[in-house]
Amino acid sequence: MQIYLDGKLVPESEAKISVFDHGVLYGDGVFEGIRVYHGRIFKLAEHLDRLFASARAIMLTIPLSREELTRACRETCAANGLRDGYIRLVVTRGVGYLGLNPFKCPKASVFIIASTIELYPEAVYREGLKLITAATQRINPAALSPSIKSLNYLNNILAKIEAVNAGTVEAIMLNSDGYVAECTGDNLFLVRGNRLETPPVSAGALNGITRGVVMELARGMGWAVAEPNLTRYDVMTADECFLTGTAAEIVPVVSVDGRAIGSGRPGAVTLQLTDAFRKLTQTTGTVI
Repeated sequence: MQIYLDGKLVPESEAKISVFDHGVLYGDGVFEGIRVYHGRIFKLAEHLDRLFASARAIMLTIPLSREELTRACRETCAANGLRDGYIRLVVTRGVGYLGLNPFKCPKASVFIIASTIELYPEAVYREGLKLITAATQRINPAALSPSIKSLNYLNNILAKIEAVNAGTVEAIMLNSDGYVAECTGDNLFLVRGNRLETPPVSAGALNGITRGVVMELARGMGWAVAEPNLTRYDVMTADECFLTGTAAEIVPVVSVDGRAIGSGRPGAVTLQLTDAFRKLTQTTGTVI
């Protein structure tokens, strides 16, 4: 495998960063996960928009332009013969000193991994996912904006541990007010009556790229789309529930905390949106 690292492609065995990189020492950096479908990078412009916004929010200067990052992503995919898969684009604060001061790091580091990914087994997409509600709360948006896609995922990892220990792979995270924020790695959607609902960014949800695509597709199919604060009760009494994410795509949810959602099977709206999403990915994206 060839890895893009600070301006050049290197073999995986040579792709190394310093132990003094603040991305390693403090989780100081930002990243994007991006999908590749049929030789096209899906929603690359939107991912780069979010990457630069996240970097700006933490005063991190990305040493490459949008055009250079676009070219680097395409070249990394081509070097690995990747036509369907996943890109991990990472910008760390770079090498510095022991201590938190980010201004001791003179230059950020950029690396890109282009490989395959399978977040959930294929059976999950046919049969649906069982969720729990994690005791670990989502970090308060007033403390750290969920719009910053940073390298520090410890909050999500703690909730993921709860899910795995409970015998599943995903968990709902609530905010400090008791409202649904998101899951450990995916946004959450409900079908309730004649509309689609998803938690607002202000509740602690990442403004996901796939989230936005699904909202746009739903509106195009005639569904009302809303972003209200949602409770566990709303989830448990919904007609349908599904998750969205770049790696996950669209994942049906069939139960939460042992309670069946709707019929206990993937719902019709979820399946319609999944079909529309898959058709979109066949023809949209930046050609490698």
